Amino acid sequence: MTYIEKIKTLADRAPKMLDHLQTEEATKNALVMPFIAALGYDVFNPLEVIPEFTADVATKKGEKVDYVIKRGDEIVILVEAKKAGEELCDGHTGQLYRYFSVTNARIALLTNGLVYRFFSDLDEPNKMDTKPFLEIDLRNLKEDLLTELRKLTKEAFDLETMLATANDLKYLREVRRVLDAELKEPSEDFVRFFFSRANPTARFTQSAREQFTPLVTQAMKQFVDDKVSDRLRAALERPSIATEVESAGDEDNADVDGIITTEEELEGYRVVKAIVCSVLAADRVTYRDTKSYFGILCDDNNRKPICRLHFNRTQKYIGLFDGAKGETRHAIETVDGLYAFSEQLREAAKRYAEQSASTEQIPPSEE
Repeated sequence: MTYIEKIKTLADRAPKMLDHLQTEEATKNALVMPFIAALGYDVFNPLEVIPEFTADVATKKGEKVDYVIKRGDEIVILVEAKKAGEELCDGHTGQLYRYFSVTNARIALLTNGLVYRFFSDLDEPNKMDTKPFLEIDLRNLKEDLLTELRKLTKEAFDLETMLATANDLKYLREVRRVLDAELKEPSEDFVRFFFSRANPTARFTQSAREQFTPLVTQAMKQFVDDKVSDRLRAALERPSIATEVESAGDEDNADVDGIITTEEELEGYRVVKAIVCSVLAADRVTYRDTKSYFGILCDDNNRKPICRLHFNRTQKYIGLFDGAKGETRHAIETVDGLYAFSEQLREAAKRYAEQSASTEQIPPSEE
């Protein structure tokens, strides 16, 4: 079972258990520990997951954080758990803030078993931020956030990549929250903005606000509906998800008939894109599928390979390229295994980072 399948299974079970989780300890056993285990950590190995870890601070002794997760000798994640259904508040965040300041961990997790909020020290070194950079809600899972969470799994743990995108994630979360609130009930400032654009010379009076507020609400809902409809229409009209292969080496007259791009290949593409986006603009990372491999490219140019995914067989491989564009294949068990090659992938992406989209490269050698 993959990491995402484990999270989704836990999400399916969680609502059925809520009425039986009346204590913090019950929540830990039923939801928090399975969540940590879904990330790949052995909750029964005290060398990896330590319960009730002592985190004394200057003013308080005997303070204990519910769990710490270690990689080797380093503490990498602090976990503070509350009872299921209990609303997470600033008081809980303050408690975790104290623990964060006395360890070397860069990631802190606050959870009530259903909502998982991840914090770091993006604003000021060694001081936990007041707002999380990532929030996972088992009652409303989002695929893009699960892709980000994957960077904290045991197999794929990459602190550098996680923190490189954490700041953007934090602000994206806040923008989404504001937009969601404005869509439900537009604020006066929001309505005033659109009124001033529609009536540049008119005064924004109370009557204007009363008239314009429902119009803004209606317009925003129609806008969202139209965008969703456009995307659905485009998906239905798209003849095939297979893309034409650019001629290269022995593939000069490659036949694209019968190519099927799998969800596993697309998931691999998203993982590689997340890894290299710290050194190469995300919009420069593309893919092309062929019958023999799934290529991930820079600038949609087959002469600028970042890597190849060989997923059309029982044993999966990632193909990595050296400076002379020679490919070396490495076996992986799951898509998560791609994270083990983060450094090599970023090195490949760096070769194109400073080049223009029109720069020609030597084509990769074919086996």
